[in-house]
Amino acid sequence: MNSSADKKLGLLALTGMVVGSMIGAGIFSLPRTFGGATGIIGAVIAWVIAGAGMYTLARVFQTLAERKPDLDAGVFAYAKAGFGDYLGFLSAFGYWIGSCIGNVSYWVLIKSTLGAFFPVFGDGNTVIAILAASAGIWLFHFLILRGVQQAAFINAVVTVAKIIPIVVFIVVLVIAFKLDLFRANLWGDGSGASVFDQVRRTMLVTVFVFLGIEGASVYSRFAAKRSHVGVATLIGFVTALCLMVLVTLLPYAVLPQGDIAGLRQPSMAGVLASVVGPWGAVFVSVGLLISVLGAYLAWSLICAEVLFAASKTEDMPRAFARENKNGVPATALWLTNIIVQLFVISTYWSTDAFSLMLNLTSAMSLIPYFLVAAFGFMLARRGETYEGDPARTRDLVLAGIAAFYTAFMVYAGGLKYVLLAALLYAPGTILYYWARREQGRRLFTQVELVVFVIAAVGCGAAVIGLVRGWIVI
Repeated sequence: MNSSADKKLGLLALTGMVVGSMIGAGIFSLPRTFGGATGIIGAVIAWVIAGAGMYTLARVFQTLAERKPDLDAGVFAYAKAGFGDYLGFLSAFGYWIGSCIGNVSYWVLIKSTLGAFFPVFGDGNTVIAILAASAGIWLFHFLILRGVQQAAFINAVVTVAKIIPIVVFIVVLVIAFKLDLFRANLWGDGSGASVFDQVRRTMLVTVFVFLGIEGASVYSRFAAKRSHVGVATLIGFVTALCLMVLVTLLPYAVLPQGDIAGLRQPSMAGVLASVVGPWGAVFVSVGLLISVLGAYLAWSLICAEVLFAASKTEDMPRAFARENKNGVPATALWLTNIIVQLFVISTYWSTDAFSLMLNLTSAMSLIPYFLVAAFGFMLARRGETYEGDPARTRDLVLAGIAAFYTAFMVYAGGLKYVLLAALLYAPGTILYYWARREQGRRLFTQVELVVFVIAAVGCGAAVIGLVRGWIVI
């Protein structure tokens, strides 16, 4: 059995959790995603908005980690402290189920990447592909059951290994940089769309690639020093942002925008192949597989930890608080991977599973993010933990911007994804009912009942929309 000292994670390991969580599938799809939506000017504006918004959110996580050290479960704990038990549960459930969906998107991309070299995998939804993904799910499952620390160490190693192809990609494109081509791509391909519309098309993908910014916060109970949580979050954020901006902008200097938009995913592979030849596509594809597998490991850890922490604070049924002899929340991990397995099987009937799950993951995660930002704003506005501290005004402004940004992202994603999120949130309340019944506690307050009714109405609207074909997935 591990001692408590053995379980502590240092600054490097925590930073690896943040970078490992963010640098996953998304970064390898950025060239085509942006190339199909906008030119350089629009891309720069999109990253300024996303970078500024996510920076303020990262600062909120840092501030809350320092000012509320007792709330060591991260995302959902802040929502519960600020807005009550039910919204705390919804935050935990939404973050967990969204992360499960994100894990499915990783397997879809892995299978489609292999499909480019081995036709038996097709577009990632053949029977062979699903069987291979299923084997991978349970291989990782039993690896994690051997111990969180062991898995975290592997994640740190993978984080370093997967950044190498990205750095090579950046260096090669800097050397091949063509200024005239870069200038020609400044304003896009002249499709007639306004810059605002071009930027809006990229918003959900910028959210997706930043998911994981709270990785250190979720694992704060394992931190050797509490101060490391905030520092790791900021270091990981800046590192990931720099890499993603370069991967987005540099392709405009080696290919016309129309050519970038026409690449198959992972589009980083096609960009590099256009400069160095076919080996570039193989090199990036290998890097993608390492990257996505590493990100999958990190997110599997986070999923189990969220259920475990929520159960420890009586926001989920007691069953999810059970640990095995290695200190791993085994029951929570089993449920997580069963859900992932079911979603992977469902991809057999999907036409565009990767795109759907990417956008739905973003929508599900934005709601817990908004509640975190709103709690940070509430804390600064009340002056709680500040007592004459001049940082209060700064934190109030940062949290206000973060809350506005996350709320705007929910709006920008569109009604479709709000309703699909409700389709998952409302039935998830069964777990809340189970937990409250175990404790003999009242189910809802009046305000919480209103929230549940809204979620239930949204769920009903989503079902009707899907049946009648108003919502297409």
